[in-house]
Amino acid sequence: MAATQAAATLPLIRGKQSYYGLPALKPPGWTWEIPLYLFLGGIAGMSACLAFVAHVFDSDPALVRAALWIALIAAGICPMLLIADLGRPARFLAMLRVAKIQSPMSVGVWTLVAFSGCVFFALLGNELRLRGYGSPLLIGMGWAGECAGALTGLILAAYTGVLIGATANPVWSHNRRGLPPHFLAAGLGGAAGVLELFGFLIPPTQLLGLAAATMETLLGAHFELSRLPVNGPLHRGKSAWAFRIAGVLAGPGSLVLRLASDSVPAHRAAALCFLGGTLLSRYAWIWAGIASSRDPEALFQLQRKI
Repeated sequence: MAATQAAATLPLIRGKQSYYGLPALKPPGWTWEIPLYLFLGGIAGMSACLAFVAHVFDSDPALVRAALWIALIAAGICPMLLIADLGRPARFLAMLRVAKIQSPMSVGVWTLVAFSGCVFFALLGNELRLRGYGSPLLIGMGWAGECAGALTGLILAAYTGVLIGATANPVWSHNRRGLPPHFLAAGLGGAAGVLELFGFLIPPTQLLGLAAATMETLLGAHFELSRLPVNGPLHRGKSAWAFRIAGVLAGPGSLVLRLASDSVPAHRAAALCFLGGTLLSRYAWIWAGIASSRDPEALFQLQRKI
């Protein structure tokens, strides 16, 4: 009630309520590295999950090895992107001094560190096993690393959607329930797509790519049909164009390519289409958040519903 009364008395600027002539929220200060981190983190996490599932079902050892390498390389790039955004390594290390379950950012940093260590031990055990060092200790280390890597990888792929949804930013907060499955589907399809580009054009990766593209199509339709004012940045301006192009590439575009032909070029084109769409969508969500922070009326409407 108090928030509603306060909002009602705020001055008007260009026909919209504002906070004494100033934006009610500070725009996100994230640089270009953060959307790329969101993209690679999802691929890394879901690649570790695919490696674990493939090993459980005794799939091609080369597939398990490739998925673990993809997970480790992507996870290795993620801290560099975070440090580049923060400005210096000391700020990243400072985030590791304490662990706060209530903070999605703290949970995310610790998850990234734990995930990287788990995948490293999983890959080390797998590489030694493939070279004939099959001692029970190495086998156990590999299995433990893969299992823990799959668990932390699942969290890593989903928490980024939770992270931006757990803010006061109107467009992010309003879509907080749809962001985690949206990011998970992107990570799953991205991991399968990278494996396909490395030559693993097998029914499981094609099925995962098809499922991810279907999910992205449904979620894209959901976001597009949600015409509430708070979702204005998804329907108008630069962020809207980027979001729609990304949605078409990752959703219907990739889906049509997979269904239209069983040829190798078609599936690789579908994988590239999906990867390009999901990468662009990460930038679109950040741009939408920046636009939303500049719309005080959207924030006040969101507060009235709480």
